[in-house]
Amino acid sequence: MLWGCFAAGGTGALHKIDGIMREENHVDILKQHLKTSLKLGRKWVFQMNNYPKYTSKVVEKWLKDNKVKVLEWPSQSPDLNPIENLWAKLKNCVRARRPTNLTQLHQIDQVELAKIHPTYCGMLLEGYPKRLTQVKQFKGNATKF
Repeated sequence: MLWGCFAAGGTGALHKIDGIMREENHVDILKQHLKTSLKLGRKWVFQMNNYPKYTSKVVEKWLKDNKVKVLEWPSQSPDLNPIENLWAKLKNCVRARRPTNLTQLHQIDQVELAKIHPTYCGMLLEGYPKRLTQVKQFKGNATKF
């Protein structure tokens, strides 16, 4: 399992999770990577999926204590999560390189993520308002995104 993030300015850290993901692991990952990955300097909102380990009280407290504004959104809404497009692009690039073991897989993940151009990341976020409007129009049903 991998944890990663991106912003309009490009990709952030990619963190390999060994074993079972626990609430405390997620807090450690956020401490280690969140703010430094996003190359902050302007207003931003953190969006994460609603995986229970990510929305636990421990994580919520850390986010609140660190003044991280979190976008509230419904669970299981892949049409609303731009990182899913980034993961798909990364997966295709990695698959083309044909890693043969987990170590090689992680190394290739790192290299290929770094190759994703910031304009691609910006494009994913530019289309976000249109995506939200379309999901609202379709009353939560599937969209062309």
